[in-house]
Amino acid sequence: MRNTHSSVRVLVLAALVACSAMGGARAADEAPLAVTIRDHRFVPPQIEIPSGQKRQLQIDNQDASAEEFESHSLHREKIIPANSRASVFIGPLKPGRYEFFGEFNESTARGVIIAR
Repeated sequence: MRNTHSSVRVLVLAALVACSAMGGARAADEAPLAVTIRDHRFVPPQIEIPSGQKRQLQIDNQDASAEEFESHSLHREKIIPANSRASVFIGPLKPGRYEFFGEFNESTARGVIIAR
């Protein structure tokens, strides 16, 4: 009886390790989505991603002033200091359009993520 419980534990542990490794490989294969802030604008201004996935935005602020990445629909805000980078994780998203903007330069720093 004792050997049966040990065998079951080993199989469960092996299954958990395999599932974890598969998830880690998937996340490692997906490079961060690059977004640049330049001249108080987001480049590119539109990003398309598959729905249902968690993704990382790598935001590179090349301006000499700070900017705040903000999105009401994504429920995210992040200040990116001048000449620096920051990451923002989004998703998993349902299909749709998710607008974001730069709080400090709202008239020019605008963008959208489209989940398909």
